[in-house]
Amino acid sequence: MFKNVILSTLLLSFIVSIGAIDATALTLEEKIDSLFVIASSGEVRFRDQNGPAMDSIAALGQPAVPYMIDKFTTRSARKRLTVIWVLTRIGSVAVPDLVVALKRPEGIVVQRICWALGDIKDSSAVPGLIGVANHNRWQVRDQALTALGKIKDTRAVMTINSAFKDSIGQVRKAAAVASGQLAMNDAIQSLVHQLGDDFYGARMTALSSLLKLDTTMVIAALSDSIGSANRLTGDLGCQLLGEIGTNDAIELLIKQLADPSGDRRAHAAVALIKADPLDNCGLQDEMIANESDRLTKLKILSALRTIQNEGE
Repeated sequence: MFKNVILSTLLLSFIVSIGAIDATALTLEEKIDSLFVIASSGEVRFRDQNGPAMDSIAALGQPAVPYMIDKFTTRSARKRLTVIWVLTRIGSVAVPDLVVALKRPEGIVVQRICWALGDIKDSSAVPGLIGVANHNRWQVRDQALTALGKIKDTRAVMTINSAFKDSIGQVRKAAAVASGQLAMNDAIQSLVHQLGDDFYGARMTALSSLLKLDTTMVIAALSDSIGSANRLTGDLGCQLLGEIGTNDAIELLIKQLADPSGDRRAHAAVALIKADPLDNCGLQDEMIANESDRLTKLKILSALRTIQNEGE
């Protein structure tokens, strides 16, 4: 095995350096293509050569970037990930070519370039990513927002805020994630509204991002929205308050115990148990005694048993 690795490395080094030998030498494109076949191969015989081949392409630096971009048209997930790995390894020197390529007409290439730029995390890519964040292909918008979130540059704030209104749930999800990564307190109202989103992914990422933002501002926004006609907003709002667990959060949850909906009371009670597992407020017995709905009571008892089991 060790012998095979040495031979593979020598072979790759030879392919990269052969261009200096004579007029019949391989062109840069041919060298890259030869290495890429090995780098992206899933065959067992190339298993120990994948890494060295990727390293050899990355070592070529910026000159390899245009050829890597052209390979983004592939339908192979393995080849796509190989291209992204190589571009990420090349790093910031790849960014200028990648930003120019954001103007290419193939949407699938543009979305993959956004992915690569997000992994490189160079802030010089931000204007280009903002420029495609309203692309007519939703996958491009999704990847552009994801990349902007990873780069964490405040120039993207307005673009991210606008994306909460996107018609595609996956894009709204990306906006929620990015707003949390940039600690965008000005997105709190949009995130609270998104707790009622019809797309599960958008709802749950909104909840996760709200946990990263200013607690006082989040509770204030929830206080205004927890009684929304959209029941999802209030139900997930209860879950969020349970995760926050401050006195203000507990006070708002207690108010929800009087809601006419058994489902809302169950969400509030479960969140209270999460926020106050030791029952310092002395409400657990009272919640069970006062609950008339059998299903709601079962949910409360189940939450209590879970807390007790976790404490053992």
